[in-house]
Amino acid sequence: MVGVLRVRQPIRERMAIALRMTLDSLGNRPSKLANPIPVRSHLMSRRNHKTLRSRIAVFVAVIQTVLFLAHWFLYRTWIFFWAAPDPSRVSGLQITLTLLSVSFVLASLLAWRSSHLVVRVLYTISAVWLGTLSFCFLAACWCWAIYGGARLFGLHPNPRELVFVLFAIALLASLYGIVNAAWTRVRRVSVKLPNLPESWRGRVAALVTDTHLGHVRGSRFMRRIVTTLTRLRPDIVFIAGDMYDGTVARVRELAQPWARLAAPQGAFFVLGNHEEFTDSTKYLDAVEHSGVRVLNNEKVTVDGLQIVGVHYRDSTNDDHFRSVLRQADVDRDRASILLTHAPDRLQIAEEEGFSLQLSGHTHGGQFFPFTWITSRIYGKFVYGLQRLGNLLVYVSYGAGTWGPPLRLGTTPEIVLIQFD
Repeated sequence: MVGVLRVRQPIRERMAIALRMTLDSLGNRPSKLANPIPVRSHLMSRRNHKTLRSRIAVFVAVIQTVLFLAHWFLYRTWIFFWAAPDPSRVSGLQITLTLLSVSFVLASLLAWRSSHLVVRVLYTISAVWLGTLSFCFLAACWCWAIYGGARLFGLHPNPRELVFVLFAIALLASLYGIVNAAWTRVRRVSVKLPNLPESWRGRVAALVTDTHLGHVRGSRFMRRIVTTLTRLRPDIVFIAGDMYDGTVARVRELAQPWARLAAPQGAFFVLGNHEEFTDSTKYLDAVEHSGVRVLNNEKVTVDGLQIVGVHYRDSTNDDHFRSVLRQADVDRDRASILLTHAPDRLQIAEEEGFSLQLSGHTHGGQFFPFTWITSRIYGKFVYGLQRLGNLLVYVSYGAGTWGPPLRLGTTPEIVLIQFD
């Protein structure tokens, strides 16, 4: 009987495969006589894939609609305040704004499939314009607000002067934002952790997060970060996720500069949300190949200091996050550091007895109005060294940018943390 089962199993599998191929070509439902389990699984997989594609299509359509409306508002503002175009022909402004309105969505879709130089240039230009658009949109809003308010008080401001001044301010703000985002600062803070091993007093840790390597920032940027760290000579380096932007990239090449780092106590990495847009295996392999230690929801002890690393996906659910932290089995009578991407669920980290949490993720919002929105979401934990009960938390602005390579009101940083 056993021998019969061994013969029939492959036959059933071949029949199921043949049936699936037939269904793919005909689009019919499976017969009740056939083995339904592999066929049902295959159909569910196809259905889930179609559902995901539908959601992505809806999301892209919504974003593109918003961008169309924003560009239309810019166009209507400009022609009202500056000069009405000749209605008998299509103006250069109309063509330019139409192309710009689709540039970011188009470049983003291409960036998920290719890392060709042309795609990288197109993506960078469109990302810069997306940031500039934000400032120009605010300028347009102010044009209408100031002009309408002045008219209510019987004043008659010059429309052309008003739109020129406000849009000039928007363009200058964008230019400053580009320069500011490209200038990585070094921020120094000191912390006192209870029960810190004597060997760690006076030592310095570096925190690097949110470099977002990909189409905008590449190997040259990563080499500059590592060169800065080499000059600063920290004892240990923590990389709190989003090293990659998540688009198609030569991931090993981008991570290779880390191989030149020589931190005496090592370098440690956890995944951020951008590394989890797709299969994160390629990122983990690239980081490990560069000599950086990946902390896969685990604890390591470095010269008496407990270090726990939790990937982003394992920190998004209260119960699961608490379970991961408890499995790490942290000794509450000794100092400990939690390395995780986002400053979420801080109360759980505090309850589990951690001394210090290191995170990034927020970017501080990068520029207005997103700086205001992000601060409403995270409160005081949007940036800097803060305290929650017995837990110290440092949230970094990050070294890179996501989307528009602009920063206004925030600064890119490498953080040096000295243990007192």
